[in-house]
Amino acid sequence: MNKEFRESLVLDESKNSISILTPKDFSFKECLVFLARSNNEVLHQVKGEYFFKLIKVENELIFLKVSSEQNRVLIEFPDQILNDETRVAAAVFVWDLFDLDRDLTDFYQLSKNDQLLQQLINQHFGLRVIGIPDLFEAFTWAIMGQQINLTFAFSLKRSFVETYGESFKWQDETFWLFPTPNVIAELEVSDLTSLKFTTRKAEYVIGIAKLMAEGLISKENLQDLGSYEKKLSKLVEIRGVGNWTADYVLMKCLKEKSAFPIADVGIHNALKNLLSLEKKPSVEEIKKLSTSWEGWEAYVTFYLWRSLYS
Repeated sequence: MNKEFRESLVLDESKNSISILTPKDFSFKECLVFLARSNNEVLHQVKGEYFFKLIKVENELIFLKVSSEQNRVLIEFPDQILNDETRVAAAVFVWDLFDLDRDLTDFYQLSKNDQLLQQLINQHFGLRVIGIPDLFEAFTWAIMGQQINLTFAFSLKRSFVETYGESFKWQDETFWLFPTPNVIAELEVSDLTSLKFTTRKAEYVIGIAKLMAEGLISKENLQDLGSYEKKLSKLVEIRGVGNWTADYVLMKCLKEKSAFPIADVGIHNALKNLLSLEKKPSVEEIKKLSTSWEGWEAYVTFYLWRSLYS
């Protein structure tokens, strides 16, 4: 727990909420737009100005109701009275989810000499890379999304989660947790192909689940590798993980701001729209365009994705 996080916490004496003081350049509203991009999202809900999410802390299901008030994020725990340690753990999750420990000063400085970035930042100032803190979820979601449209990917995720995940009911609605590697490691390929996974994707997901269940891959071990290049090299050794998937996981779970899934169709579509091009740019054209983004490619990517949901 770093100093900035500790100093940002405000505990409620009633023990059913906790607040996080946020940086001035954080927009909860901008983040909600991205979180609400699919009506078929199964792992959270956005209702008006509220974000609802189920997490697990020390084997206890914790239901979060997250909102924003002035310069803070308020995390409430409806119908639950929790001890300080559990509430702080929930705040850690939200802090990580919204990448709140990131100093964006240098990123925003880039826009001064880049018209495209200036346009994106003016439109979506305060947006943070919204992460996927769970490594297995990040891997699986990336594999699900390989070479299919986003609508089908969300349907695939819903089937997967509702079949193998844990759930919690609140006000007659069901909220879900992503399945664990230990559960998925015990499956047969046919279990997932029955949910409309391709055979290859089923093999990849079960294979990664087994590696994680056996402790051969973990978020902590990957972080210990240090550099972005070493992490990327390690990830692409895994069956089913190419450069796009590896960069997606590095960006969304391991918070690598240099990660750049350059072949991503969303990046290509966003650039085509923003630059008023007749056709999507090539990878080589994007490489030339991105030379000034060095060290912040993940953030530029996320702002490009956000532009698709305006």
